[in-house]
Amino acid sequence: MAWLLVIVAGLLETGFAVCLKLSHGFTRLWPTIAFCVFALGSFGLLTLALRRLDVGPAYAVWTGIGAAGTAIYGMVFLGDLVSALKIVSISLVIIGVVGLQLSGSAH
Repeated sequence: MAWLLVIVAGLLETGFAVCLKLSHGFTRLWPTIAFCVFALGSFGLLTLALRRLDVGPAYAVWTGIGAAGTAIYGMVFLGDLVSALKIVSISLVIIGVVGLQLSGSAH
């Protein structure tokens, strides 16, 4: 259950990163509000997960999901540059996240 919280928190991190860009420096109301909601949800779920998980692997998985998700979203929906090196690098992040999750860091 704790890993599920980390995964959802990582997806919410993707949401707050995208909303941060869409807020244009907190000058647009709805993306700014969405940023706040996603950020609070992400940090809140990560906090709950850390009651049962080691901080290192949980934080790495959280940031990995957020980083990979944000990069993928940017390429698909925001016109960010797509390259073979980016795809390989994102794949390596995802492989690392899965490896950390399988490492059994739950107490």
